[in-house]
Amino acid sequence: MEHHVYFWLKDEFNTAEHRAKFEGGLAALFEIATVAGGKWSVPAKTAVRPVTENSWDYALSMRFDSMENHDSYQSDPDHDVFIAGFKDLWARVQVMDLA
Repeated sequence: MEHHVYFWLKDEFNTAEHRAKFEGGLAALFEIATVAGGKWSVPAKTAVRPVTENSWDYALSMRFDSMENHDSYQSDPDHDVFIAGFKDLWARVQVMDLA
């Protein structure tokens, strides 16, 4: 299964310093044992089109070998550390999971 998360940062935290720390936090999530792979990224600089959503600041895309591994990730202490450490930076978070 795949786990996709989109983050919109609050304006006051959209600085080089905060972004660098946030990127480190995103990278650390891939060290959790149940994560099979994936990446984080920023919006591509594609042409503006009515069907394209690129207002987000960061996207996280993760693969899991099973739903059980995904569920384990959700309750992993390192996942909780990420949320606690960065939730104040977010104006919005959107999760989209794929079977």
